[in-house]
Amino acid sequence: EPVATPEPVATPEPVATPEPVATPEPVATPEPVAVSNNNNTQKKILASPAVRRRARENRINLSIVNGTGPAGRIRQSDIDAYLAADGATADNQINPVKKKREDVTEIKVVGLRRKIAEQMVISKRTIPHFSYFEEIDVTELEKLRQSLNATRDDTQPKLTYLPFIMLALSKIMPQHPECNARYDDQANVVSRFGGLHIGIATQTERGLYVPVVKHVEAMDIWKAASEMQRVSGSARNGTASLDELSGSTFTITSLGRDGGLGATPIINHPEVAILGVHNAREMPVVRDGNIVIRRIMNVSSSFDHRVVDGADGAALIQNLKRMLETPALIFI
Repeated sequence: EPVATPEPVATPEPVATPEPVATPEPVATPEPVAVSNNNNTQKKILASPAVRRRARENRINLSIVNGTGPAGRIRQSDIDAYLAADGATADNQINPVKKKREDVTEIKVVGLRRKIAEQMVISKRTIPHFSYFEEIDVTELEKLRQSLNATRDDTQPKLTYLPFIMLALSKIMPQHPECNARYDDQANVVSRFGGLHIGIATQTERGLYVPVVKHVEAMDIWKAASEMQRVSGSARNGTASLDELSGSTFTITSLGRDGGLGATPIINHPEVAILGVHNAREMPVVRDGNIVIRRIMNVSSSFDHRVVDGADGAALIQNLKRMLETPALIFI
């Protein structure tokens, strides 16, 4: 019998060689660009591609942008700062190098400034000042002030707080005669005045003047306001007479426009008391267990402790507070 031919052996399929994994191309680090500045020295601009792209889009010359990163690298925040400044930089740089100021200007203290200095030295050297601070709720007073200003005629001045304070002081001063006085410390005599002559501290281009509104107790609110404006205006324009600048028995200094919470006003020697008035502002306060918004004004005061006891000075300010918080009392 014929011999069976054996089945051919199957040749195995060739094993597929895996495709090589593509190695990512390294990101090219931009070469620092050397530029010259005003001093003809070279500095390298260090910035990421994103920062450079943004600079190109905004047409920013990176050589005039000061980098705040390591080694002066320019960051996105530096671009933000440059754009925010609208490109306005000193010496073509943001955050320029600070320079010391070595100049000294000497100003001779002469004339009125010297007289003011001498008067202040006398006041501080000879008068032991006692200072007292208080908050006053002027919400109702503000309503009254606005109402009176809304109904005034053309001959009447616009009212500020000062005329009300002046009238309130004239009303209560007979109860505090020790505060409406002058002290001659050479003769050891205190002169207490029946009339209230209020000095109004007035800042002028020539220095500090204190024109006087005399006999406030005989004035109404409009007269007090008019006279205060008149003498203050005379002091500012240099036409005040000697009589208008002398004879005060109590002084008010108003710091309202400059704000501030308190001060220690210096007494106008030989007077024995001074009142400082500060800015009135809206404040949250507690009334009957509830938080409400009220208009609060701070006052500062100083007294000559040789002739005005602390309790007497405090009593004057508390009485003034009572009058201003219930302004109808001023006119009764």
